[in-house]
Amino acid sequence: MHLILSRLLYLRNRHFFFLDLICLTITPAIALLLRVDAPYIWTRLFDNLLVYTLVALVVRTLIHAYFGLYGRYWRYATAEDLGQITLAVIVSSLVVTGLFFLANVVRSGPETLLPRAVPFIDSLLVLTLLGGSRFAMRLTDNWLKRTRPHSSAIRVLVVGAGEAGMMIVREMQTNAAIGMEPVGFVDDDAHKLAVRIRGIPVLGTRQEIPHLVQEHHIHQVVIAMPTASGKVVREIKEICEKVKVKTRIIPGIYDLLDGKVSVSQIRDVEIEDLLRREPVKSDLHGVRAWLTGQRVLITGGGGSIGSELCRQVLRCEPTHLLVVGHGENSVFAVHHELIALARRENLTTEIESVIADVRFAGRMDEILSTYRPQIVFHAAAHKHVPLMELNPSEAITNNVLGTQNVLRAALKAGVERFVMVSTDKAVNPTSIMGASKRAAELLVHQAAAQSGRPYVAVRFGNVLGSRGSVVLTFKQQIAAGGPVTVTDPEMTRFFMTIPEAVQLLLQAAILGSGGEVFVLDMGEPVKIVDLARDLIELSGLRLGQDIDIAFTGTRPGEKLYEELFVSGEHYARTRHEKIFIAANASHFLPTDLDERIGYLLAAAENNPAHIRQALRHLIPEYLAVDRPFKLTPADPPPPTTEPTRRPPQPVPSSLFTPSPR
Repeated sequence: MHLILSRLLYLRNRHFFFLDLICLTITPAIALLLRVDAPYIWTRLFDNLLVYTLVALVVRTLIHAYFGLYGRYWRYATAEDLGQITLAVIVSSLVVTGLFFLANVVRSGPETLLPRAVPFIDSLLVLTLLGGSRFAMRLTDNWLKRTRPHSSAIRVLVVGAGEAGMMIVREMQTNAAIGMEPVGFVDDDAHKLAVRIRGIPVLGTRQEIPHLVQEHHIHQVVIAMPTASGKVVREIKEICEKVKVKTRIIPGIYDLLDGKVSVSQIRDVEIEDLLRREPVKSDLHGVRAWLTGQRVLITGGGGSIGSELCRQVLRCEPTHLLVVGHGENSVFAVHHELIALARRENLTTEIESVIADVRFAGRMDEILSTYRPQIVFHAAAHKHVPLMELNPSEAITNNVLGTQNVLRAALKAGVERFVMVSTDKAVNPTSIMGASKRAAELLVHQAAAQSGRPYVAVRFGNVLGSRGSVVLTFKQQIAAGGPVTVTDPEMTRFFMTIPEAVQLLLQAAILGSGGEVFVLDMGEPVKIVDLARDLIELSGLRLGQDIDIAFTGTRPGEKLYEELFVSGEHYARTRHEKIFIAANASHFLPTDLDERIGYLLAAAENNPAHIRQALRHLIPEYLAVDRPFKLTPADPPPPTTEPTRRPPQPVPSSLFTPSPR
C-alpha cells in the first residue's frame, strides 16, 4: 500500500494538466445528469452540451494556466495554494457562465437549451476535483510520513497543544531527518482532551505524564509553551525527573520575538526557564513606530544588554543604527551578527560600528556631531560590584564621567531622546558601583531639566546570562567539580532574562517625558542558594553527593537584598502593568550638582582615597563601608520618608582640586 501511494508523489504539473482535461470534459455531463434525470431529454440537449463542454474546456484551461495552477509544487500545497485554485475557478466560472447565458439569449428553441443550473453545478464539481486532486498529494505525503516505521526515531511527548506545539509536531512529521516521532500531546485545557491535532492525540494533562511515559514508551518530553511561567516549567520538569525521562524546551516568548518556532530551537531546560515569569502585554507596535525611520546610537553595544538592545532596535528598522563600544572584539562580533540578521530579515537599516571610550569627551562630541542620532541608549558602564570596590577610580570615570560626556555631547547634537540603563543597586547604594550609577542618574535628571527633552533612566536588577553573571560563575564551578560558592544563605536578588529586560526597557523609554526614573517590575526576589541548587540539579548532579555548596561571606559593597525604590521618590504604575515611574525623581538634584560631580571626578583622578567621601556628599543615602558589609532584613532599614533624609553636606574646597576636565 505504501509503495502504491508513494508513486502518487511523483505526479508533476504535466500530469495534472492532462488530469484536468479529463475532469473538465466530464464535469458538464455530470452536472447535467445531476440536474436532469430523464434519459430521453439527453438526445435533445446533446449538441448544446457538447458546445458548452468545448467552450468551458478552452476557457477554464487558459484561465487556470494564467493563475499558475500548472507551475506549483503540489506536494507541499498550502492554504495560499487553495486560495489560488478557488480564485482561478471563480474567474473561469464567471466567464463560462456569462457566455452560457449570452448564448441562451441569442438562441431560440427553449426545448434544446441546457438548464440554467448546469454552469453552477459544473463550477462546484470543477473546484472539488481540481482542489481535491492536488491536495490529495499533500495528504498522501503527510500520511506516509506519519505511518512510516520509525525504528530509530526518538518518541516524543509534547507538552502544550497550542500554536507552538502544533508547529513543532508539524516539523517533526515533515522532516524525517530530525529523528523525532511525536506520539501525543499533553495539555491542561479540558476542551483539547481526547481530540487530535495533525493526527496526533491529546492524551491527557501534565499530571498524567508519568503513566503516559510508561504506557507509550516515551524517550523525551518537549515543553512547547513559550508563555508558560517558570513555576509551570519547574513543575513539569520535576514530574519528568520522577520517571527519569529527558526534558527539553523551546525558548520563552521574549526570546521568540520573531514569532517563529522550530525544532532547531528545542534545547535542554536552563535556569532561565525555571525563573521565567508570565509574559506581559507589550506595545510592540508603539515601540516600532517610535524607532522606525530614526537614527539610533547605542553605547556599550558590545555588552550583554547593549548587544540585545541592538538586536531588538534593528528589528524595528531605524534608518541608521550606530553601535559604540570600547571592546573591539565584542563590537566586531555584534556588528557581524547584526549584518547577518539584517540580511536574513531583509532589513534596510544602515549599521555602523565605532570603537570609542565614553571617558573621552572630545571623542563623544565627534561621534554625536557626525552621526546626529535622534535617540541614544546609554548602556556603557562598569557593573561588577566587587571589582569596582577594588577599582573605584575606574567606576567613577567610566560610569559618571562617561555618562556626563555622552549627555553633554547629546545635548550639543540635539538628541531628542536619551535613555540611560541604570540598576537597582543605585537605590540606597552600599557599593561604589551602585553609587556611581546613582550619580549618573542625577546627571540624566539635570540634562532633562536643562533641555526639556525626554531624557530618562531605567532601573532593573540582575540579568541572567550577562557577562559577570553569577549564573556563569556557578556553571564554571560546577564544570570544575565544585564547590559552588554562595556568599550568604539569605542573599536574594531580582533576576530577569536579557531579552525580557531589554523589551521592557524599550517600553519604558517611550513613556518618558523628561527627568523620570522608570523601574521595571522584577517580580519576586530569588535566593541565590536556590539558584545554585537548581543549576546543580539541571547539570544532572546531586547536591551533597556529587557536589557541595560552600558559603563564603558577603563581599565589600554587597547587601543581602536589593531595593527598587529611593525614599522620597513617588512611584506609580504607568499604563504598562510592569513598569513603575518616579515622576519626581529630578526633584532631588543638588543645586550645586556640577560642583559636587567635579569634586568626585577630581578625587577619581587625583586622590582615589577620597572617592567615598565625595560620594557621601553627593548621595546622602550612600552607605559606604571600608569592609565587607552585611545589611539584613532585621537591621534598621534605610530612611523611608523624606524628612529623615540626611541633607547634602557642604564639601570643603580644600579636599579636592577640581579636575581640569
